[in-house]
Amino acid sequence: MQLDTYSLRVAFGVMSVALLVLFYFVTYRGTRSAYSGWWCAALAAFQSGSFAYLLDGTDQRWWANPLGNGLLVVGAASVWAGARSFRATRIHRWGFTLAPLATTLAAALDSPGTNTWAGGPVFLGSMTIMIALASRELWKLDTGTHRAMSLAAGGLALYYAARLVAYIAVGPDARAFLTWFGSAVTTLVTMVLLVFVSFTITALSNEQSQNDLRGRATRDGLTGVLNRNTFLEMAADRLRSMKRTGSSGSLILADLDHFKQVNDTYGHAAGDAAIQAFAEACRNTVRSTDLVGRYGGEEFVLLLPGAEGSIAEAVAAQVSLRLRAAEQAYPFPLPTVSYGIASVDGSTTDLGDVISAADVALYRAKDGGRNRAVHASGVAEGRMQATESLLAR
Repeated sequence: MQLDTYSLRVAFGVMSVALLVLFYFVTYRGTRSAYSGWWCAALAAFQSGSFAYLLDGTDQRWWANPLGNGLLVVGAASVWAGARSFRATRIHRWGFTLAPLATTLAAALDSPGTNTWAGGPVFLGSMTIMIALASRELWKLDTGTHRAMSLAAGGLALYYAARLVAYIAVGPDARAFLTWFGSAVTTLVTMVLLVFVSFTITALSNEQSQNDLRGRATRDGLTGVLNRNTFLEMAADRLRSMKRTGSSGSLILADLDHFKQVNDTYGHAAGDAAIQAFAEACRNTVRSTDLVGRYGGEEFVLLLPGAEGSIAEAVAAQVSLRLRAAEQAYPFPLPTVSYGIASVDGSTTDLGDVISAADVALYRAKDGGRNRAVHASGVAEGRMQATESLLAR
């Protein structure tokens, strides 16, 4: 029993229209995510190409077949662009210009009025490359859902590669080609994959929306680091964990020196930029296991599990060095920073006590001339001078 290619193409077109309408109104308009937008573009291109193929066998196929080939490659290129948007990677324009134009031109020059497979090798090669590139991008994301999508795209790329080999080896009219790689089989395979990917991207979009909401609730809107409440909750959990394991660490309170002068002299926008610059310096210095939060105004707090006092001082010095290095990008001088450091050991139970100790040390750093780090347990004068020299370098 042979599959009816025309009926399958009609079903494919109707299905892609339904998916596009549902996906646009339910997923894209709700999330406005880039990959949802690209998937809408892919569905639109696939359905348009499928409808163009319905003119195959009519007097209009001289333009419909080249257009259908080009639109399908545009759809595959949109899938690739959507995969790249997951990582916020720049989209290559040649995917939407060179490959579709080459495919359309190859078909237009290959007697499309009489040759059903006009430009076949270029079309199959372009589809293989575009889908393989999408599979590669999805695999880089290294999550279970993205890996599943990558395998699905990779399987389709291999299928198109096999179609190309069979096309060259036996020709599109051979029984073996029609049985395994004909238009009817390909349409059926593509329908299944479109449904799978559409539902998967819908799930990813909803997950991303939930992550965005969680991010707004836990992150400081200006700097992107943890807000005060979230930091206190997470730091308290870390302290309990450190007590159970008997491990130690350090907490740092950091305050930008003479911050009011920055606002008064250069404006509040400059003050916001200075705060963002310091937060970026912290992010680029700490480990993934450390916590960084905005404690309030121009004051920040860092929890460094496993870092003794000397390491915490070195972290503070490195943050200030990064801040100084970033200063050339700003039209105003960035403020220096004072640090108060408190140790956390296995017997520590109250986060408030640790913060209070760091606050006392921070006051000493401010009172001692600013632009330095002071440890709550009392810092020898020589070590404090060495730290101050490093911060000012």
